[in-house]
Amino acid sequence: QVQLVESGGGLVQAGGSLRLSCAASGLTVNNVVMGWFRQAPGKDRQFVAAIDWNGSTLRYGDSVRGRFTISRDNTKNILYLQMNSLKPEDTAVYYCAADRTRWTLRESEYYYWGQGTQVTVSS
Repeated sequence: QVQLVESGGGLVQAGGSLRLSCAASGLTVNNVVMGWFRQAPGKDRQFVAAIDWNGSTLRYGDSVRGRFTISRDNTKNILYLQMNSLKPEDTAVYYCAADRTRWTLRESEYYYWGQGTQVTVSS
């Protein structure tokens, strides 16, 4: 059974940093694409970042590019999202996702999802 478990969320002041982690089990992450999405209250889920199976290809959403960094440790089956210079508009539930395809940015094409971790940025 595949399970993705996010951690590292919390409350931080604007300008601060957080690092999210996503621990994967039941899935060999070295042959899947992994990504982060987020959903703010009353809004659709939004693409944040994605990384291919070996970390050679990265993509970021426009609103986080230059502030967030996605990475993965395939030896530990963990996906990370380093978030710097956080803004109140980054407040959302952040979800980890994975799929056995080599590459996709489309939310609908990710098969495995975590339950999310709340990130709240105060002004």
